[in-house]
Amino acid sequence: MQTAVADQQTTLLHLIKNGSRTQFGRDHNLKDTNNYDEFKAAIPVRDYEGIAPYIDQIKEGKQNVLWHGKPLYFAKTSGTTSGVKYIPISKDSISNHINTARNALLCYMVESGNTAFADGKMIFLSGSPTLERIAGIPTGRLSGIVNHHVPGYLRRNQMPSYETNCIEDWETKLDKIVAETLGQNMTLISGIPPWMQMYFDWLIEKGNGRKIKDIFPNLQLLVHGGVNFEPYRQKLIDSIGKPIDTIETFPASEGFFAFQDSLDQEGLLLNTASGIFFEFIPAQEIFNDNPTRLTLSEVKLGENYALIINSNAGLWGYNIGDTVKFVSLNPYRIVVTGRTKHFISAFGEHVIAEEVEHALMKTAARHNVKIVEFTVAPMINTNGELPFHEWMVEFEQAPANLEAFAAEVDETLREKNIYYDDLIRGAILQPLKIRSLRRNAFIDYMKSIGKLGGQNKTPRLSNDRKLADALLRIAQ
Repeated sequence: MQTAVADQQTTLLHLIKNGSRTQFGRDHNLKDTNNYDEFKAAIPVRDYEGIAPYIDQIKEGKQNVLWHGKPLYFAKTSGTTSGVKYIPISKDSISNHINTARNALLCYMVESGNTAFADGKMIFLSGSPTLERIAGIPTGRLSGIVNHHVPGYLRRNQMPSYETNCIEDWETKLDKIVAETLGQNMTLISGIPPWMQMYFDWLIEKGNGRKIKDIFPNLQLLVHGGVNFEPYRQKLIDSIGKPIDTIETFPASEGFFAFQDSLDQEGLLLNTASGIFFEFIPAQEIFNDNPTRLTLSEVKLGENYALIINSNAGLWGYNIGDTVKFVSLNPYRIVVTGRTKHFISAFGEHVIAEEVEHALMKTAARHNVKIVEFTVAPMINTNGELPFHEWMVEFEQAPANLEAFAAEVDETLREKNIYYDDLIRGAILQPLKIRSLRRNAFIDYMKSIGKLGGQNKTPRLSNDRKLADALLRIAQ
């Protein structure tokens, strides 16, 4: 915490020194790069498509391409624009993934004084640890890769069994997980919130309607990441039947970027001394040809930034697609505000995930309404009416007056986003409309596209109708 800026500078110089001896470093003249200004001039910002030619060289068997030697693993992930991505994990970077998860738990132990949970059974609802090989490099989902590096002192308490974890079909796997964990002394459950909820729903059904606290009386901790927890919090806690401590994390195939280090302070501690040099681009500039690039020492509170990483896995000027906002500069803590490609700006409103989640959750809390899942898309073809934002929401139980509920959500969003407010006032848009979807609509949609379970999640926002229309077809 105290040496974050200095650690970032040390990390940058280490990356430049090691990267200069790679094919990428030679192509970008890293050997003559000595400071951040020269680094920015040498290394452009790029997404996966920009780095894919180097990945292809590695897949052909070449060494010293992006980082010295060959990657220890490829983390295989499905991209919205790139198809399947192969993200390198090096011998130097694997510790970032493993040790950061450990540090999150150790920080919790120190602050809470609770160490007893480590004596019980723990589960991480993850992808299969079965790995294929590409050019001799073990390849699979990040969660499956990490499964091979669970420390020995935790392995004896890990669930489910390796055989069950290797099942690819999520519903078959979940059925086995429920069977294996019922009757166990579960103390920690980890995963992406919607799939934790599905696990809880199946447990409650198999447990004759009992709450999770009665099925797992010693459950003490939820560890979550991947999506904003707030839309799922109330339903998860209600399923458990008692308050419970939670730890939020910010992992990705490209690195483990931040974790919740405190139970009473907002935000996630940025991982500033773990082989990653961070850059920050004002979110509104991310698609500019020459955007402003800032180091940690230059960021401001409350600004929305696109997160750019340079890492000892061999990722350089890499736009991971997430936006963050600093809620503290001492220490450096962030909240994740959305995705650079997931927003609605069909009319210049640039509504982001943080804003829609805030509007819906605040209204739901006032009405004591529980949200299962939701997504938002523009509705432009309206047969002569003004266009609007269409919200597709799966409620645990729909509000008594859906139109009044929608009007409150709209008002709250207008308070949060002045551009959206201007468009409503100027009669360019009409107020948002909410379509209540049937139970399990989102689960059925994810199943239909082969992305049920694991680390998959439904985008909160789209700037077109592709997801919305496909979802509505499924929900009929």
